[in-house]
Amino acid sequence: MKILRVLNNEDGFFKFILVIATIAFLMYAGVQFGMPYYRYSAFKNDAIELARISVGELEKTKGQIYEKAQEHKLPLKEKDIEVISSGKVVRVKASWSETVDILGIYETTLDFDVDIEG
Repeated sequence: MKILRVLNNEDGFFKFILVIATIAFLMYAGVQFGMPYYRYSAFKNDAIELARISVGELEKTKGQIYEKAQEHKLPLKEKDIEVISSGKVVRVKASWSETVDILGIYETTLDFDVDIEG
C-alpha cells in the first residue's frame, strides 16, 4: 500500500524516479570503470600462471600470453608483450591503456602495467 501512495503522490513519484535513475547511473558507471580493472586482474593472474609453467620457450610463452590478452579483449599487440628469462625466473612485462567513456559526459584514460615474475 505504501508503494501505491508513493507512486500516486506527485512529489513522491518524482523522488522515486530520481532515486532509481541515480542508482541506475551509478551502476552503469561502476560497470564501465570496473570492467577494465577486472580484465587487468584476470590477465595478470593468467600471465603469472603462464610464467610459472614456462620451461624456457620464450616465444611460445609470449604467444600464450598474447592469446590470453585476446581472450580478455585487451588492446595489446604481441610486440607490446615482453618475456625475459634470467636463470629459472621468467619475467613478463606488458602495458596498455583503455579509455572509459561515461555517456559522453566524462571520459578518462586508464593506464595498466603488468610486470611479474614467475
